[in-house]
Amino acid sequence: MTGAVLSALVGHWRRSPLQLITLLAGLALATALWSGVQAINAEARASYDAAASALDEGTLPRITRADGGPIAQDSYVALRRAGWLVSPVIEGRLGEVRLVGIEPLTAPQGSGLPGGVGGADLGAFLSGPGQILARPEVLARLPDTGARLVAAADAAPDLAVTDIGVAQRLLGRPGQIDRLILSGDQPLGRPPLEAVVPGLILTAAQEGADLARLTDSFHLNLTAFGLLSFAVGLFIVHGAIGLAFEQRRAMVRTLRALGVPLRRLIALMALELAVLALVAGLIGVALGYLMAAALMPDVAATLRGLYGAEVSGQLALRPSWWLSGLAIAMGGTAVAAGGALWSLARTPLLGAVHPRDAGMARWRGGQAAAALGLLAIAGVLALWGQGLLAGFAMLAALLIGGALALPPVLALLTGLAQGRATSAFAQWFWADTRLQLPGLSLALMALMLAMAANLGVSTMVSSFRLTFTGFLDQRLAADLYVGATDAAQAEAILAVAATHADAILPALATEGQVAGRPVQIQGARDHATYRDNWQFLRAAPDVWDALARGEGVLVNEQLFRRAGLDLGAPVPLGVGPALPVLGIYGDYGNPVGQVIVTEHRFRALFPEVQALRFGLRVAPDRIDALRDRLRDRAGLPDAAMTDQAAVKAAALSVFERTFTVTTALNVLTLAVAGFAILMSLLTLAAMRLPQLAPVWALGVTRRRLAALDLLRTVVLAALTGALALPLGLALAWALLAVVNVEAFGWRLPMHLFPLDYLRLGGLALLAAALAAAWPAWRLSRIPVAQLLGVFRHER
Repeated sequence: MTGAVLSALVGHWRRSPLQLITLLAGLALATALWSGVQAINAEARASYDAAASALDEGTLPRITRADGGPIAQDSYVALRRAGWLVSPVIEGRLGEVRLVGIEPLTAPQGSGLPGGVGGADLGAFLSGPGQILARPEVLARLPDTGARLVAAADAAPDLAVTDIGVAQRLLGRPGQIDRLILSGDQPLGRPPLEAVVPGLILTAAQEGADLARLTDSFHLNLTAFGLLSFAVGLFIVHGAIGLAFEQRRAMVRTLRALGVPLRRLIALMALELAVLALVAGLIGVALGYLMAAALMPDVAATLRGLYGAEVSGQLALRPSWWLSGLAIAMGGTAVAAGGALWSLARTPLLGAVHPRDAGMARWRGGQAAAALGLLAIAGVLALWGQGLLAGFAMLAALLIGGALALPPVLALLTGLAQGRATSAFAQWFWADTRLQLPGLSLALMALMLAMAANLGVSTMVSSFRLTFTGFLDQRLAADLYVGATDAAQAEAILAVAATHADAILPALATEGQVAGRPVQIQGARDHATYRDNWQFLRAAPDVWDALARGEGVLVNEQLFRRAGLDLGAPVPLGVGPALPVLGIYGDYGNPVGQVIVTEHRFRALFPEVQALRFGLRVAPDRIDALRDRLRDRAGLPDAAMTDQAAVKAAALSVFERTFTVTTALNVLTLAVAGFAILMSLLTLAAMRLPQLAPVWALGVTRRRLAALDLLRTVVLAALTGALALPLGLALAWALLAVVNVEAFGWRLPMHLFPLDYLRLGGLALLAAALAAAWPAWRLSRIPVAQLLGVFRHER
């Protein structure tokens, strides 16, 4: 009996191959989008873990020079003799690779050096020409060094590790150390740091997950769009399963009448769907890998530019993401099939519900109430919700509620159009359109979600680009930016600039804490460059004059929001009295809090900090001459000098690539929605013959019927697009005003781009027309005998 049931189930798919293709393709595409996002996230997380374990990266206390310069090797020896358990580290760029030199005999246990980066042979690491450990792709980018190259697959991206003596030789910095890292346990009674080597400062350890937490918002955004894409695909799967079960009602009734137990029938159907889900999941995971591999370089560039996080541009096949892809494919199929299986279990043996009546019952009544409930929840969360999870919960309620509201609204609109129609043929057209809504509703909801996501994300990206471009014009006002490697070179730069530049703007910065949060404290010279170009979100009267007198500080929006500051609020800087907030400025692209004081106040508070970077104001026609003098007299390489245009181009390139992934996901969801419409129309084609045959018999040609079918799809897509516009704008507002604030700490103004919306609407109509073209062409060429055959059946 079981074999006969399985044969009947398989026979259905043989007779309806389009339904099988729809089910497999929809689930595979949905799984591909989800697993691709998870593959990107898993690779980034692995890179963070490798960086945190391979080097100290802030996870251990460190000692550095107060002025930011290199530490002399004699200072390291003096600290070791005084009882300080420190280990030296030097780093620099060797070609395209970040080279780090360590001293493995003194490296603190738990720092991961050198065993954490590949288990180097200690003897070979220290003797002879030495060893350089790195990932294979990093080793390939190294110039000829004479050292032995050792592949370490678990090393951090873009990082090579070697002995400190080898690193000093390769970097041309003999006797220099960048920092000293400390072990957790230090002997008691050791002399103070200042007493041993003046001019050094100790920075406390930070938690190793800082980088991962800093990028959590980026990965949460990716995961959210991955789930949205999966939800769009799940609409296709739900529709395919629902139509398949509707068409199987007669077969199920026959099997049950022949004595097949209902439980066995349901179990076999569930097993059938599990096998299909597993096949589609495997295909989707493979497609997701290809998608992630194509997008990974852009993601790596984004994370490097926004957060300074080095992420491998290559992809590894990690069980965490491909198993999650298979799991979500199986779970999504179970969710999509749950309602159909429950309906089957409750259907009487002799029940003869018409498939269309069942479809109408699915979306009438409770669906409108559920949509209103979800939209109300979204409104409540928008007004009173707090935190990033509340923001994403609001987005989920908004999108799902909007999608569920689509079929009732379309039914209302088509009903109104039918009531206003004056001819019998027009009334039939709108009535038939309304009749098709249950079969097309899931595909149209998928199209609505795809369009809303495109509208929302494109509005956010365009608003971000417009605001950030203006922000760069304000903040990057200097004509040439230069950086020194030590104090002596900084003095040489100042000597040249004093006679050849119109103004010198030193970049004074140190780290501190405000309200328990790490911040960057900067000193700004009182100059027209800042007065003329900076704009504030909120500011006290005569803000620049008050700042020049040392009467307060400026804070960026991130610190203002996260620390709950306001104008006049006292800001303790760790030394000296707390200073009131004079102004709050936008600081887009920076996830860290920032405090600005005037230059003389900064030098009084932090006399040990010396500027190594400078912005120089100079006429554009004199920039090349100034470059030459800095190169000749201060020994500055070209890499240490950057003009304003280059800085802007580099910054904008990062933000252009930041949303490549989400844009790709949105394009894919729009394509998936078009595919859903195509499969739905193809599946409904045979079921619609009883409605079309009488109209054809009354004299309407097959070609005209096909044209009306094409027109119906375009009209429904246009109505869906019109309803998606307010949903997409609400999504954009939520992203800019809620999610962006919680994730990054700044709020962007929302701009509208009508031409972009018209272009997107045109693309959606084109996708719908292309999806409907094939079913319409098939209808225009359907055999007359097939139409006549309808009148020979009971239907």
